[in-house]
Amino acid sequence: MRQIFLYSFYLFIFSALYAQNTPNPLLTNDAEAQKKWVDSIYNSMSLKEKVGQLFMVQVMSNQSLAEKNKVVQLIQKSHIGGIIYSTGGPVRQAKLNNELQFAAKVPLLIGMDAEWGLSMRLDSTYAFPWNMTLGAIKDTKLVERAGKHIGEHNKRLGVHFNFAPVVDINTNPNNPIIGNRSFGEDRDNVTEKALAFMKGMQGAGVLANAKHFPGHGDTETDSHKTLPSINFDEKRIDSIELYPYRKLIKEGLSSVMVAHLSVPSLEPRTNYPSSLSKHIVTNILKEKLGFKGLIFTDALTMKGAADFAEKAVDGIAPKTMPKGGEVDLMAFLAGNDVMLMSENPEQAINRFVYAYNNKIISEDRLAHSVKKILQAKYKVGLNNYKPIGIHNLVEDLNRQKDDILYEELIENAVTVVKNSDNLLPLMQLETKTIAYVQMGDDDGSVFYNELKKYTKVHHIKSDKLDDLLHKLKAYNTVVIGLHRSNANPWKSYKFTNQEIVWLQEIARNHNVILDVFVRPYALSSIKSIENIESIVVSYQNSKIAQEKSAQIIFGALPAKGNLPVSVGHFNENEGIHYNQISRLGYTVPERVGMSSEKLKKVDSIANLAVNGKMTPGIQLLIARKGKVVYNKNFGKHTYEGKQKVTFDAIYDVASLTKILATLPLLMELEEQGIVSLDTKLSQILPAYKTSNKANITIKQMLSHYARLRPWEPFYYHTLDSVTKKPSKKYYRSEKSDQFNIEVTKNLYLRSDYQDSIQKIIKDSDLLDRLRYRYSDFPYYILKKFIETHYDKPLDELVQDHFYQSLGANNTLYNPYYKISSKKIVPTEIDDYYRHQKVHGFVHDMGAAMQNGVGGHAGIFSNANDVAKIMQMFLQKGFYGGKRYFKPETIDKFNTCYFCENKNRRGVGFDKPQLDEEGPTCGCVSMTSFGHSGFTGTYAWADPEADLVYVFLANRTYPNAGKNLLLRENIRTEIQRFIYEAIEEN
Repeated sequence: MRQIFLYSFYLFIFSALYAQNTPNPLLTNDAEAQKKWVDSIYNSMSLKEKVGQLFMVQVMSNQSLAEKNKVVQLIQKSHIGGIIYSTGGPVRQAKLNNELQFAAKVPLLIGMDAEWGLSMRLDSTYAFPWNMTLGAIKDTKLVERAGKHIGEHNKRLGVHFNFAPVVDINTNPNNPIIGNRSFGEDRDNVTEKALAFMKGMQGAGVLANAKHFPGHGDTETDSHKTLPSINFDEKRIDSIELYPYRKLIKEGLSSVMVAHLSVPSLEPRTNYPSSLSKHIVTNILKEKLGFKGLIFTDALTMKGAADFAEKAVDGIAPKTMPKGGEVDLMAFLAGNDVMLMSENPEQAINRFVYAYNNKIISEDRLAHSVKKILQAKYKVGLNNYKPIGIHNLVEDLNRQKDDILYEELIENAVTVVKNSDNLLPLMQLETKTIAYVQMGDDDGSVFYNELKKYTKVHHIKSDKLDDLLHKLKAYNTVVIGLHRSNANPWKSYKFTNQEIVWLQEIARNHNVILDVFVRPYALSSIKSIENIESIVVSYQNSKIAQEKSAQIIFGALPAKGNLPVSVGHFNENEGIHYNQISRLGYTVPERVGMSSEKLKKVDSIANLAVNGKMTPGIQLLIARKGKVVYNKNFGKHTYEGKQKVTFDAIYDVASLTKILATLPLLMELEEQGIVSLDTKLSQILPAYKTSNKANITIKQMLSHYARLRPWEPFYYHTLDSVTKKPSKKYYRSEKSDQFNIEVTKNLYLRSDYQDSIQKIIKDSDLLDRLRYRYSDFPYYILKKFIETHYDKPLDELVQDHFYQSLGANNTLYNPYYKISSKKIVPTEIDDYYRHQKVHGFVHDMGAAMQNGVGGHAGIFSNANDVAKIMQMFLQKGFYGGKRYFKPETIDKFNTCYFCENKNRRGVGFDKPQLDEEGPTCGCVSMTSFGHSGFTGTYAWADPEADLVYVFLANRTYPNAGKNLLLRENIRTEIQRFIYEAIEEN
């Protein structure tokens, strides 16, 4: 007995000392001026006006005029002190708020339940990730920034109190109310994240509210439907549930919301709500924890609260006391300051007045709460109230920096919890056949489209399991996404029984990557994870979560998150981390030091080109610091058609083929010691030993400094001299062994003519003097050498050596035979050689006469794939976790060896101009490199600016004619605007 007495005595002394050392979070730096204002307002109010300050009523900005007028009456006649806004829109709320503030004698204290941003309660305004998602982030500075941004949004909308953060420690996976609203199950993690969030929000001038006291984390019942019970002893509650409150109170927490709970160990009366318990509110929160901020009830309309209050109030109130407001009075007597969402505030205010006049409420008690409310009003600036400005309100609530922060939060939260055999990040793409299977009832298209940016991924679906498994036989890797509604954190999140069965059956015979875009508790229903190689938790099904998760799967982003809760086979704080592997990621310009606003000029000039009929359409991509920040499409495939340019449309890239196909294969051979830049033609092709080109080196040839003729109209020699159409001597309309080179649909060239082309080049005269002269001949010659060396055609070689492992699956020769024509952009209506629309066949005549596979032309691609190859060059030969070339090899080929001879070219790569005229805007670095193509294409990389720029067009359609893109400097003007948009190095 003596020990118990001593323990209680010391606990009392410790609590008293602790309470003395806690700050008053409602005091301002100018405390004297604040006190003077508070006392002045308080002393000027009538009793009813004072009591009215204790009430905060719910308002919806989309409510009817009649409902609005009721609120105005409450303000003018009952003198309520505050408003809590619910559903509606930001502009409507701002306008209504101004009206209501105008009606108030003392400015209203405005609150919102915006735990993860305004869109929790408002339409079309910004939302941040749920607390569970934030709980997965290790960097608390990011959580603090989230709190600050949410605070800034609230302040802009005229909100003074945000009922956040939730500090409930969610130790029960079946909690129907908290769940995603909690930062997790570990008290330290919850406290750390809640404290950071609080500091951020209060730093923005909006007061925080920790809820739901004493702790709503471990219950399986819905407090909106009944009174949940927390059945732990006082010691457990003190060490777990109250832990975050102690920390936050010590750091200046502004307010607390008391939960609608039954806590038998703290309040012995059966089924007695904590919000009505004096022991919980006053003895524990105010005295033991020393909290001096505002105390809010939870919604007083919660089921059952009024029943308990009516019974309890009978013992302290005379029979003559007005009916109604019992629950409000009991909540106030328990120690609460603000009665939130009273069922009938007019009746409750009358009851309070009666209770005051009959000494049930003392003057000190009333003044204590009312003055705290007035202190809070002063602290948020209501002593100098100004209406909310409507101009630019929506823009101010949807800022670029909010998008950036949201991205950062998700990138840091997505959690890899299993990764057998290091399947993630996905590498060696040439060995993988990948399918995507969608589960859940919400959209997963963003995730699927993002996956496709990295390699070929097919969406496989069926209503029958057997059929699905049959379709999946062609794939060795299956990505399964569980997508459920992201509308709010209470939506269904579990796998269905059928989905569990299908998941296990798919996993039997495939490498499976399971990505759940819901709360991690979904994993609890998976009994065995043995056959599932990798599991990713993405927490929510937002657009950004889908994008970032796909990027993490492919290693464009590192995996950083840690589970905030224990679930199924995984424990709290588990998370497998890995680094990014230098694949292109996707983000907004500001994250790489560029301006979205300035890049709008790029839109303007691209639209100018399309509207001015310089080209039917354009695909345009800009990447900086390894991130694609601009990828847009303009126009259509043809002027007269209806098919718009899309991201998966592929273009004939013409001479970009030189650096996308031939050059990398040659660089590889140079690294292997098969050739060097000083290797002569006579050394690699015996036929050239007796030619006038025997001593020309690879360096000279690819620098366009070898006296080679620019080109030869090979096709012209095969036309009928009279009709100027393909001669029957060389062509047939049907394929045969003798005529098997399809130059276009139903037109076949003689099989032996490729040898004739090589002979024409070998025997051609050299130019009369040595000077820079661009020529396609080197790439005919090198194609012959490379194919002879490997005994394999160029199109197969480039796929095997580069494109498959790079994930450049939209890059290929001869797409006519391999993909839908709807995805192929036509290049010309040919009226001089093939006399038909060139669509899916290479535009360049010389390449067409080589069965579509030229060393100088023939590649079709989209901007995203071209960017991958250019980024690999920019990264000195490294991409996607694989080293393709040594850095010195890239440097060797990206060198201007004949600059002193007024020749700007590198070895294969084009380089910036040496004087005013040239291939660039003149604003790039001299280490930059790239190439252009006859069809209107352009690709350029700049190591110093860490920049890749890709421009694809079909300016040759319907006829090559005048090159207006070149004449108007469209591509280089866009390049200039890109550099002007760079705001930091």
